[in-house]
Amino acid sequence: MIANTQGFYVNGLNYTIRSAREKDAGQLSEVRLQIDGETENMDRERGEAFIDPAGFEQIIKTDAEQPRNLFLVATVQDRIVGFSRCEGVYLKRFSHKVEFGVCVLKEFWGYGIGKNLLKESITWADANGIKKMTLNVLETNDKAVELYKRLGFEVEGILKNDKILSDGNYYNTIVMGRFNA
Repeated sequence: MIANTQGFYVNGLNYTIRSAREKDAGQLSEVRLQIDGETENMDRERGEAFIDPAGFEQIIKTDAEQPRNLFLVATVQDRIVGFSRCEGVYLKRFSHKVEFGVCVLKEFWGYGIGKNLLKESITWADANGIKKMTLNVLETNDKAVELYKRLGFEVEGILKNDKILSDGNYYNTIVMGRFNA
């Protein structure tokens, strides 16, 4: 699905949130690779599950055509600095929900980009009859957990010892959901 473009000004930074376009594929491939190397909050380490530009082109094309998918990018002067996706499942028993994921380049943390990507996704989901949004978050990502709670998500469960990080320790994943009655 395609969303309307929105402009934001936060802490002195102008940025735009819009639907991903096929011409964004090259930048998205590079940005995702960079973000995966900047934080352990993601599921992947740098280079794992790499998506090349052709792979991103296909994802963008599919998401634009599917009514329960949404792919948003955040740009600063035409540079992609973050993105999010809502992906629906097309089995009837799961057709009421989407899974949300978001990532932002570390140098752009603190400007509300992740929050605004999520808020735009929530607005889209509510307007399109999506009854449930789900997401997973690393237990140590306190800022994200608090943001999700402020925006109506609740903890649905804990996946114990779900991830092993670079320190060799195991960490839990928090499963969260937001319900639109």
